[in-house]
Amino acid sequence: MKIFIVYCHPSEDSITRHIRDSFIKGLESAGYTYIISDLYKMNFCTDMSEAEYQREANYNLDHSVPADVICEQEKINSSDAIVFIYPLFWSDVPAKLKGWFDRVWTYGFAYGDNRKMKQLEKALVLVSAGNTLEYFETTGIGSAIKTVMLKDRLFDRVKEKEMIIFDATSRELEERKANWDKHLKQAFDIGAEF
Repeated sequence: MKIFIVYCHPSEDSITRHIRDSFIKGLESAGYTYIISDLYKMNFCTDMSEAEYQREANYNLDHSVPADVICEQEKINSSDAIVFIYPLFWSDVPAKLKGWFDRVWTYGFAYGDNRKMKQLEKALVLVSAGNTLEYFETTGIGSAIKTVMLKDRLFDRVKEKEMIIFDATSRELEERKANWDKHLKQAFDIGAEF
């Protein structure tokens, strides 16, 4: 199985980066192959140009798709599964990942008639979050972020999809230290059993 990882975090000094690395070690231990787009290291352009907007707003295939977007689309279509790894920022993906969706989920590729994006076998969303799972459950934010990511962004583009939240990662929380090894082991196991 070939897996496309879309990773989005601005700092190498983060639990999210350690979750990514543990997940990849798990994939490697199981013999899976992967490719990765590290959106910050790539300096992925997240702002849609006017031409891109005109293409999307008017469902106009006459406007070309930029080369950096085509590259990401080719990574998707060359893979069997996709994995998103990111921190939760204000109850959503970081702006850079939102811009990735805005630009990569183009008309004629991810939606519209005769779309060219293949249906992937599996998607996994690994999210680090400062708050606890209890907080996400009692506020309803947990179900809201799952609905947006799994039912809107991934929708029928993927056969099997799941979101896992690695909670209580905020530096001021006592649970962070206690959860650190547990989260990294879980990320490794998820990769190994993918």
